[in-house]
Amino acid sequence: MSAEPENPTEHPDGAPPATSPDSPAEDESGPATPPSRAARLRAWLGENPSSQSPPFSKYRWLRLLTYLLTFYAALAILGAGAEELSNSYGLATAVALLCTSLQGAAIVLALWRPAPAWALSLAAAAVTALLARQQMMAPLLQLSSPTWPWSTPVLLAHMVVLLLLALRARVRGTVAALGATALVTFLIEGGIGARLYTPTGKVAIGLFAVATVIGAALRSRSEARTELVQQTTITAEERARRTLLEERSRIARELHDVVAHHMSVISIQAQVAPLLVENPTEELKENLAGIRNNALEALTELRRVLGVLRSESPDEPEAEHISRLSAPGTGPAPDAPQPNLARLDSLLENTRAAGVDVVKAEEGDPRGYSPGVELSAYRIVQEALSNVLRHAPGAKVRVDIAHFPNGIYLSVSNSRPSRPALPTPGGGHGLLGMRERAAMLGGSVEAKPARDGGFVVVAFLPRGDAPEPTGPPPPGPP
Repeated sequence: MSAEPENPTEHPDGAPPATSPDSPAEDESGPATPPSRAARLRAWLGENPSSQSPPFSKYRWLRLLTYLLTFYAALAILGAGAEELSNSYGLATAVALLCTSLQGAAIVLALWRPAPAWALSLAAAAVTALLARQQMMAPLLQLSSPTWPWSTPVLLAHMVVLLLLALRARVRGTVAALGATALVTFLIEGGIGARLYTPTGKVAIGLFAVATVIGAALRSRSEARTELVQQTTITAEERARRTLLEERSRIARELHDVVAHHMSVISIQAQVAPLLVENPTEELKENLAGIRNNALEALTELRRVLGVLRSESPDEPEAEHISRLSAPGTGPAPDAPQPNLARLDSLLENTRAAGVDVVKAEEGDPRGYSPGVELSAYRIVQEALSNVLRHAPGAKVRVDIAHFPNGIYLSVSNSRPSRPALPTPGGGHGLLGMRERAAMLGGSVEAKPARDGGFVVVAFLPRGDAPEPTGPPPPGPP
């Protein structure tokens, strides 16, 4: 029998989705509506559990074991308890069986309806004690000081019911049930009383309190784990969202230089154009001046946006070492031109200098790409090589570049690493940056393990609005 969760779509930690009975129920078709009083009462009594609520489990075999043990306890109370009640109190066999049957039924009922099961168990215990008192007060029947008002089988049955109630009901409901049990016990033992018996009221209340505390502690532990899973999930989602925004900010900082360059060229051409035309008209001068002013305004707005996206430390040096294989867009904005495909050979040489065996294969004509495509292609290769340095030390790397009429196809594959990788804190955002860059251009990135134990990153960046190539991809890793 498998120990895997019954529902594979549940949370990895096995905790159920947090649902509070006091919180309003949300519906996609309308606003949230508060639960009814009956629903709140059932939740307060522990009658609306999830499939993983105590004493249940997300594992089917554990739930079956819980059912089996509960039914076994009910049968044990029914069989052995009837005999003890008959011998200790002198009850008829049918009456003893009826009393213990009610206790066994209460144990089984407590799995689904703990509050009614507790009421049934307490009522049956009170009836059993009163019936036993009549036998004990009979002048012709001499009993040898039986335990009263709680006999052993009835006490054990009520302990199980209180434990199941504490596992499901809220603390206030459990304490109220324990208090009611104690009140009934002392009313029967101290208020009504009997003769020639061994009192069990105080011992029973103590055992009931122990069962209640254990159940409440297990329930609190389950709730704490559920809340922890909730917070962990929320934290992971917020971290992923923040990482996505940071990566987009890095990409925006880099693309700013590309856009600003083109806007500057437009502004300069608009300013020089009237000088290249003999006797330009006033309309031409006004149109070119408008073009230049619009370009300058666009540059101003770009600088304002870039000021928001810049590093929070304006005193950092703005020179970026090209030879460093850092994450795309990290660090301050560079003064040097943005990298392009022509600088891939320099990047590969720097990678070889770091001790990595890199082989490059290129096919097709590399002409006709926009600066944004070349920048993104360079950064994708750079990040893939950085991942090899961090996570696959000693591996051989192959970089395949194929130029198609409708775009560029990139493949960076590495073999199995020759030694374990050292821990690198702060990583894990490289693939996200690759996908963001490719999606911005209408392309795609796929990263997956290779058959030989290595890893391969494949990307396609379209030249314009053309679809992805239908031809075969470049050869795989060596």
